[in-house]
Amino acid sequence: MYRTHTCGELRLTDQGKIVTLAGWVQRSRKFGGITFIDIRDRYGITQGVLNEELNSKIDNNIPGREYVVQLKGLVVERSSKNINIPTGSIEIEIKELNILSLSKIPPFTIEDNSDGGEDIRMKFRYLDLRRSVLRKNLELRYAISRSTRNYLHENGFLDIETPFLIKSTPEGARDFVVPSRMEPGLFYALPQSPQTFKQLLMVSGFDRYYQIVKCFRDEDLRADRQPEFTQIDCEMTFVEQEDILVMFEGLIKRIFLEVKQIALPNAFQRMTWEEAMWNYGNDKPDIRFGLTICNLRVLSDIFPAFSKSTATSPLYLKNTGFPIFDEAQSILAICIPTESEITRKEIELLSEWVKRPQVGMKGISYIRYYSDGSIKSSFDKFYSESFLKEIVLYCKSEPGDLILLLAGPEDITRKAISELRLFMGEKLRKRNPEEYKLIWIIDFPLFEYNSELGGWTARHHPFTSPKLDQIELMMKQDPKILNQEAYFEHPFYNIRANAYDLVLNGNEIGGGSIRIFQRELQEKMFAAIGLTEEDAQYKFGFLMGAFEYGAPPHGGIAFGLDRLCAILGGSESIRDFIAFPKNNSGRDTMLDAPSKISLRQLKELNL
Repeated sequence: MYRTHTCGELRLTDQGKIVTLAGWVQRSRKFGGITFIDIRDRYGITQGVLNEELNSKIDNNIPGREYVVQLKGLVVERSSKNINIPTGSIEIEIKELNILSLSKIPPFTIEDNSDGGEDIRMKFRYLDLRRSVLRKNLELRYAISRSTRNYLHENGFLDIETPFLIKSTPEGARDFVVPSRMEPGLFYALPQSPQTFKQLLMVSGFDRYYQIVKCFRDEDLRADRQPEFTQIDCEMTFVEQEDILVMFEGLIKRIFLEVKQIALPNAFQRMTWEEAMWNYGNDKPDIRFGLTICNLRVLSDIFPAFSKSTATSPLYLKNTGFPIFDEAQSILAICIPTESEITRKEIELLSEWVKRPQVGMKGISYIRYYSDGSIKSSFDKFYSESFLKEIVLYCKSEPGDLILLLAGPEDITRKAISELRLFMGEKLRKRNPEEYKLIWIIDFPLFEYNSELGGWTARHHPFTSPKLDQIELMMKQDPKILNQEAYFEHPFYNIRANAYDLVLNGNEIGGGSIRIFQRELQEKMFAAIGLTEEDAQYKFGFLMGAFEYGAPPHGGIAFGLDRLCAILGGSESIRDFIAFPKNNSGRDTMLDAPSKISLRQLKELNL
């Protein structure tokens, strides 16, 4: 045997045993005639000691860092104990040392706090994965996957594989395509999700399906995106929204209890999409802290300076002499509580922060509500104190609070105030990574306006059903709109989707919907998003055909496994929880992929 025990296994109770260990050399330290060798494997690290006799025999042949070695010896109590490792009370008196494999000097230190930058560690990922911090990340991923499989198995779900080489049916992002050698000029696509297959499995009568599955999207990357990613993909028949929410609250509770030893509340909070957008500025709110958004439109009922808003004409402040407000479609605010000391200099820095292109505002306005009840603002020469007092009261400010205001086009301002809220939450240390807050977002719009196409697009995907009481409305209405202004007045604007997202600490970790299962409604949906009958039949004829053979009501959800792992592991990047990830450019620097292929291969593929 190469080993009798692992490098993380031995304890003081094993004192006196003759053992054999094998692993990688973490470090060697020579003190006079004695040499200490720490060896490491997946399970931990153990110190070995070469006595003077054996040390003199090997002399200058002491194994270097990352050599693979085997050592045999006696377990003894360690005189200078290391309380930071489980094996720190013992060491091995080495009687025999064998070098199994040599190693070059690694390009970076194999330590939790490595001196290697991300680029070099990605190139030598097989070395990077030797670090215990990444090993623990992958162990966490396995624990989440194992807990998921156990829960779904106990609840009657079948793990069913679906194809990777499919027809190109873009679902919002670009497809990766694969040329066919046997049918020149034709292409497969890699699936963005198993969406249509899992619906077909429901039509086939399998009732409850799941799959921990790779998905592929050819899109621009960032820390929480990869061209290939993993979903916990699930579908059920004869269910309504409530059935889905209860079932998968159970899954998340199981994961948290088994993986993090955290008991989550019996029922997760729920919030409509509209409430989330107005109170938090986005549809994945971080509810670990307050700082909710104040929408100053309501002051139009109090002050003539605010004009009334209509569906097509957003609110404006009129002729106050303060152009930032006069020209704004929307004025939104957040109230910073009294215990937070924000100086004038810090406000100026915040103003520069919101002027960045990725935020897109012209600056910040503010109101200070002093502890003595007086009010000072950056724009008080344009407004009376009573007017400012109304804003303070509406924002439910307390004496000592600071109100930050952004004004501009509605969509941009809402996004910017959301970013500002998150930034201030971080600055004020209200986003505790050890606190976990989950919330369901429900009642999404079924459609949104696509300015590039000049028409509707599906907010989730085109297989999402409208709410049951709105199906008839959708079937009767002509989806055509003349321009963006008509978008607000069209009945489709108010149709709500039978859809739901699960949000954890401001991150969407899962989303799904009750699906369309009637051919007529599916055809109507395709027509609404601009697909001709010919296009719909070409791309999705197989699905609509299946609906003609007794399709049951069904719905499901998909969780982003990579993102869930990153949040539970306390990381901003999903790359830390994927064994062999791509970089921000979608490259595998270890394999040097993507790469060119030979002329022979190109010829075989007719390319």
